[in-house]
Amino acid sequence: MLDAIHWDTDLIRRYDQAGPRYTSYPTAVQFNGNIGSFDLLHALRDSRKANRPLSLYVHIPFCANICYYCACNKVITKDRSRAQVYLDRLEREIELIAAHVGPGQRVEQLHFGGGTPTFLNHDELRRVMALLRRHFNLLEDGAGDYSIEIDPREADWPTMGLLRELGFNRVSLGVQDLDPQVQRAINRMQSLEETQAIVEAARTLQFKSVNIDLIYGLPLQTPERFASTVEAIIKLQPDRLSLFNYAHLPERFMPQRRINNHDLPSPADKLHMLKHSIEQLTEAGYRYIGMDHFALPDDELAVAQEDGTLQRNFQGYTTHGHCDLIGLGVSAISQVGDLYCQNSSDLATYQQQLEHDQLATQRGLHCNDDDRVRRDVIRRLICDFELDHAALGRRHGIDFRTYFQEAWPLLEQMRDDGLITLDEQMISVLPAGRLLVRAVCMAFDHYLPQQTTQRYSRVI
Repeated sequence: MLDAIHWDTDLIRRYDQAGPRYTSYPTAVQFNGNIGSFDLLHALRDSRKANRPLSLYVHIPFCANICYYCACNKVITKDRSRAQVYLDRLEREIELIAAHVGPGQRVEQLHFGGGTPTFLNHDELRRVMALLRRHFNLLEDGAGDYSIEIDPREADWPTMGLLRELGFNRVSLGVQDLDPQVQRAINRMQSLEETQAIVEAARTLQFKSVNIDLIYGLPLQTPERFASTVEAIIKLQPDRLSLFNYAHLPERFMPQRRINNHDLPSPADKLHMLKHSIEQLTEAGYRYIGMDHFALPDDELAVAQEDGTLQRNFQGYTTHGHCDLIGLGVSAISQVGDLYCQNSSDLATYQQQLEHDQLATQRGLHCNDDDRVRRDVIRRLICDFELDHAALGRRHGIDFRTYFQEAWPLLEQMRDDGLITLDEQMISVLPAGRLLVRAVCMAFDHYLPQQTTQRYSRVI
């Protein structure tokens, strides 16, 4: 039942609006400059006292080539020596943070993101992992979920062997599209053979999981050509697959200005691509986890969703939402208890702060009681597609109907439109509403009506 999706074009057109992806609530848009390194160290002290397990995120910002669609925090450079200075500062950050972490706090989850983490050479990758093992309680092979993002153009069999040796057991591959015309339009030439070689290496070297990212809505895509890409990727049998909607926001992301607006597919074609891709993936046995993510039935995400333990944080859907998340590197975000905080997104500022033995924490927020209630609501809807609001009310000491009386008319409208069921006990997102679960979550977002300038990607 959890993976059932009913395609309703009229409903999609009515509720397809721009909104947050809710990797957190409140979202990063609400972060402010009143949060600094003292707040982070105080939160880490509480985490240490409670001996909470950890999740580490390490941001490697460098890319050798620019992909025009990209909205990530990255530095485009051919100068590989720039990584040395960055790693020197990253080492100092690791030392400063680890001094406030207890030896018993196990690192259950580790993720290297970017940028392109494999921009680093083998010695540099060894250096970073040695630093982490020296300063944090990393687990033995297979006991944790240790993942890294891979650009198949920047990796080969020896690289994959090294990553496995260093303790990584999950990989995520950026593909986006396999059609050469689309690849030229986004400045990312990448053959199926390059991707296939990395997948085969991961299987041979016994990585636990392979994830592949695709994007629909890119320039020169057509429903027919994108269907060919999805078909080819399905044959590779990734354990997880992400199908992202391209958000064209050239006013915010400068590289996107190199994309010709006239080359973008029409809204109707984008809908066609999504609909057919879902049909292809469902027929191939993949389950819809939610928010663009699909997984095979025996994958940990699918299992967690079935037993009600799936979580969501800045790393997306996860089975480690109970961990405190520590972000390391430029722009990295931490979530420790009820504190969210983010490092400076400017590389020079980040490096200068750490050169002077100061953490680069620049902004964030402390969650208040209302944030905690709404975060609980949104997490359960986005992970489980249902919410026992009567139980949530008891958990937080509120009368749910009264607390959310302003949202109630919209919820009743969604019920009447067939997105959800709504009664005195439960809210359940129906198969026709699951692709639109972000729209349901937005009904509970206290901050959204106050935002007049922030732009998000559309739900579909």
